[in-house]
This record gives sequence, structure tokens and C-alpha cells, in this order.
Amino acid sequence: MVLFVCVFATSLNYMAQRISRASVGGDEDALSCPSPLAPDKGATALDLVYQAADVFRGMEKHARETEARAQSICASALEGLRLAEMRAEAAEQAQRELIVTAERKLQHACQALEQARSCIEAQKDKLTAVELRAEVAEADARQAKEALALVEEAIRKRLLCANPDVGVRLTAVA
Repeated sequence: MVLFVCVFATSLNYMAQRISRASVGGDEDALSCPSPLAPDKGATALDLVYQAADVFRGMEKHARETEARAQSICASALEGLRLAEMRAEAAEQAQRELIVTAERKLQHACQALEQARSCIEAQKDKLTAVELRAEVAEADARQAKEALALVEEAIRKRLLCANPDVGVRLTAVA
């Protein structure tokens, strides 16, 4: 408050000097106050006080408006920053989730691939075992066929030689 009174008093003194110079014709930039016909310094001082009060009110109004605009800009900037931070955090979270999902899918794919490899190896082993059994069965069948041929040959030679009519019948049946 003391500062305001000092500034006000200084402003009054300055304006009074300018008005007095203007009335003498010395300063063209002085406040455009009509020079009083009667040298009533009290009325002039009161008029200057009113003008100074108007100037201060205008300055205060302008300062309040400027401060309000600055606060609005700051609030808007803070809100924009907050929203940007939220979007950045959401993007980071989505990226982390995507990475986790991709890793999980890759792990499942690796497990499925390993299971497929195991199944393929097991099927190869089974196929090899079946092929070996087939070869053994073919060999057994050949041996059985050869044994049957030997038995048949022996039957023909031994039985048919003794009875020639039976050999003709066995040949016809075979």
C-alpha cells in the first residue's frame, strides 16, 4: 500500500508538472486537459487524481486480463502435456503388451515346432520298424514258400514215384 501511495504521489507530481508546462506551452505530449480558466490548483489536483486512478484501473484491468490469459495458456499447456503423457504411457503399455503377446506366441510356436519334430521323428522310427517287419515278413514268406516247394517236391518224388496216378491228381489240384 505504501508503494502504491508513493507511486501515486510521484505520478501526481509528474502530471502536475506536465500540465503546468502545457499551459505555458512547453510540452505538447501532456495529458489533454483543458487549461483551467481560474488557477484552481485543488480542482486540478483532484482532476489529476481521477485521471491517475483511471490510468491505474486500466493498468490493473490490463494486468488482470494478461494474467488470466497467461493462466489460461498455462492451464491449457499443462492439460496438453498431461494428455500427451497419458498417450505416451498408453502407447508404452500397448507396446509392452504387444511384446509379451508376441513372445508368448513365439514360445507356443517353438513348442509346437518341437512337438512336430518329435512326432516326425517318432513316425520315421515307426516307419523304419514297419519296413523292417515287412522285410522280415517277406523273408519269412520266401522261406515258407521255399520250404513248401521243398515239401511239395519231396511229396512228388516220394509219394508219386510209388503211385503214378496220385501224382497226376496232385498236379491237377495244385
